[in-house]
Amino acid sequence: MSKYIIGTDIGGTSVKLGLFTSDGQLVHKWEIRTDRSDSGKKVPGDIAKSVNETLKARGIETGDVVGMGVGVPGPVKSDGTVMKCANLGWGIFNVADKMKELTGLPCTAVNDANAAALGEMWQGTAKGFKNLVFVTLGTGVGGGIIVDGKVISGTHGGGGEIGHIFVEPDEQDVCGCGCKGHLEQYASATGLCRVTRKLLKEGKISTKLKADILSAKIVFDAAKAGDELAKEAVEIMCRYLAQAFSGIAATVDPEAFVIGGGVSKAGTIITDTVKKYYVPSNMNVLRDPAFELATLGNDAGIWGAAYSALDAYGKG
Repeated sequence: MSKYIIGTDIGGTSVKLGLFTSDGQLVHKWEIRTDRSDSGKKVPGDIAKSVNETLKARGIETGDVVGMGVGVPGPVKSDGTVMKCANLGWGIFNVADKMKELTGLPCTAVNDANAAALGEMWQGTAKGFKNLVFVTLGTGVGGGIIVDGKVISGTHGGGGEIGHIFVEPDEQDVCGCGCKGHLEQYASATGLCRVTRKLLKEGKISTKLKADILSAKIVFDAAKAGDELAKEAVEIMCRYLAQAFSGIAATVDPEAFVIGGGVSKAGTIITDTVKKYYVPSNMNVLRDPAFELATLGNDAGIWGAAYSALDAYGKG
């Protein structure tokens, strides 16, 4: 078997890259700037140039590389076709084929949240699990669903878009996707602040929080300190998360729910509160998945992208 794998995580500001051994050791990690000019047309070439230069500098032949995985911030079909990527300016094209053409390496492409899910399964908090749900709580809510060790990407690459699960029919505000009542409106960092401001406007619960000085961290810190309104905002957030998790569990019956993203830094207040609402809402056989916090942080994407290439090309 070849010795190395490359994982790439394309973000709107930078592209993270990692060189791994086939047994899961991170050898080298680096970043390049994401050039979004001209509808992101330069991004694949910039990545290929950086990869080729890094391999050359380390004396690694392409024959010693299993393959390369690319994490993309948008829907990706199982064949590596990107179904448009708004924050890069990409339309519909097969990024896996393009990267193979530019680098000479076998290549896979996955949605970035799906890549993070694979990373946590391979070398993170979900190591040893083959059926899991990963949710990333940040400015928005993303996710990945893995069944029998394989990401569920779906017909159009939209599998695992957990943030856009419909959870509240009475919601009047519009989600970033244009719909109403989606999980992202309650469980993201911006969603938690939105919920908190609504509670502040109602003025029914005592609090030291101020509407013009809010962040997810401020709300969680206040909740931990006993602030009644902050505690209620966190309860609302976690109740909606548990509702979404219950629907997913009844569909795929996971071994674990893994929570990552910047909001997860709040810690076990999230997993404990979600579990409180989740357990009584489900039939017996679905009540005992593990609830874990992700451990790979911002590197989960490069780990998972690398694993996708290893899984596809490293078994021959």
